[in-house]
Amino acid sequence: MTTARSYPSRGALERPRSRLADVAVFAGAAVLIWIIVHISQGLNVPFDKNVQSPPVSTNPSELPYYAARSLLRMFIALIFSTLFTFVFAIAAARLRRARLVMLPILDILQSVPILGFLSVTVTAFIALFPGSSLGLECASIFAIFTSQAWNMTFAFYHSLVSQPRDLDEAARNLRLSRWQRFWRVDLPSGMVPLMWNAMMSFGGGWFFLTASEAISVNNHSYTLPGIGSYVAAATEQGATGKVLIAIGVMIMLVIGVNILFWRPLTAFAERFRFEESEAAEAPRSITLDLLRRSQVSDLLGRIIGPIVYPLDRAMAVFGLAEYPLLVTSGRRRAGDVVFSTVMLALVVWGCYEIVTYIQHSCGFGEVAHAFGLGALTLIRVIVLLILCSAIWVPIGVWIGLNPRVSRFAQPVVQVLASFPANFLFPLVTAVLVATGASLNWAGTLLMALGSQWYILFNVIAGATAVPNDLREAAANLRLTRGLWWRRLILPAIFPSYVTGAITAAGGAWNAAIVAEIVTYHGHTLMAAGLGSYIAQATGSGDWPRIWVGVVVMAVYVVGINRLFWRRLYALAERRYSL
Repeated sequence: MTTARSYPSRGALERPRSRLADVAVFAGAAVLIWIIVHISQGLNVPFDKNVQSPPVSTNPSELPYYAARSLLRMFIALIFSTLFTFVFAIAAARLRRARLVMLPILDILQSVPILGFLSVTVTAFIALFPGSSLGLECASIFAIFTSQAWNMTFAFYHSLVSQPRDLDEAARNLRLSRWQRFWRVDLPSGMVPLMWNAMMSFGGGWFFLTASEAISVNNHSYTLPGIGSYVAAATEQGATGKVLIAIGVMIMLVIGVNILFWRPLTAFAERFRFEESEAAEAPRSITLDLLRRSQVSDLLGRIIGPIVYPLDRAMAVFGLAEYPLLVTSGRRRAGDVVFSTVMLALVVWGCYEIVTYIQHSCGFGEVAHAFGLGALTLIRVIVLLILCSAIWVPIGVWIGLNPRVSRFAQPVVQVLASFPANFLFPLVTAVLVATGASLNWAGTLLMALGSQWYILFNVIAGATAVPNDLREAAANLRLTRGLWWRRLILPAIFPSYVTGAITAAGGAWNAAIVAEIVTYHGHTLMAAGLGSYIAQATGSGDWPRIWVGVVVMAVYVVGINRLFWRRLYALAERRYSL
């Protein structure tokens, strides 16, 4: 008589639970909730737009509170950026007609500098919350949102349009609803690039923190308590020691966010990688291991599970089918004609309004002057992209393909990328003032400090996503170093590199706003370019020149995207999608 062999249950294979882990997780959650509640009390205080904002204290003892306020704004903006990414990217990837409008809109939004948004939104948000600082907080959060959302949206959109064909066919054959497809196919397949680009976008938000917390628009200055406004105030006083203290606090803040938030997310995202062979060494996180050893996940599952399952069934049944009703080719062509006519009419009307406004305000001579300044900024952007690509592509591939290197290098890269480079601007400005050097060439360096990481992060993400079976095949074929780069690595990382280069170029144009005009202790250095032009117009409230600068920058960025970057995007989708 044979005895049936018994196998361990799934629960026996899981990590052992720990009471100490439960205590640590619940204590950490309690502390986090208390900090959020305590910090949130300062968001809604009396505010009078006609009275000059009180100066931010540069007492170093205030830095922990300021850092917490800034961090809260960053995470609120990240939440809205993530929601925007899901809605906008999925609509652009799945709706044929909407894509023709949404991608140019995304190009334009990415090209609009943060001061362009602030000059419009500050007044609107203050009017929305009269007598309360909540309006100013919303304007600051919206400014940070504009520095995060576009990069994340581009990355998730690219993951959708370059989705493996077998996954797309499986989703269609199973007739998944859009709701089911998002949670079971779209989000898992785009998780790795989304996490890396969200991390990079978070760093972009740090870069513009000073501009979003110490706002100077329309001859008015508004300040909010935060580490960005602290650095701005210390810079104005010429207090280099206090700037260095703020830099130290910022480094600790970035490392803490990396350990407690980004490292667990990137390690968790590895479970969604599509490969036939397992990585030699998967990324790990102490925080994620602690969460897995606690019973918090099981508790949340028992609470949320009964809510999510009926919601999932309801969303699958009611109205969110992936497949629309069959439409005849005649009706489709008629719809295309109507859609194109409406869009063309809107574009013509918008161009007419812009031309009329410029003609009756500053004249077209100012437009020609702005285009000339834009050419100077364009030269800086091109030089920046060439130098950054030559430096960071090999380094990014080296980090992405070596798990042991990635374990130590990734946190360092995250800290460098998340650190707001404009915190170093006062120190660089002090050196330039002391040496008498020109900002016309140093402006490229300052722009690179804030935008180079887009290329590095996307290259690391692309190299990490190279399937191990392809790497093993290349090793078995004993490819030479040159063939290994030309036939495997460069084609594999090309889509990710294009995404990073597009966002780096857009980030460089935006960084020009703060890199082409810098101030330190009463000394102002200015480089000839479109960024300094917009910054000066925004500070003085010169609306005609603000609009001219924003429109010219949008024309440059969108034109280059249409003529150059989109062609590379199409090539990446057609030939180099894994």
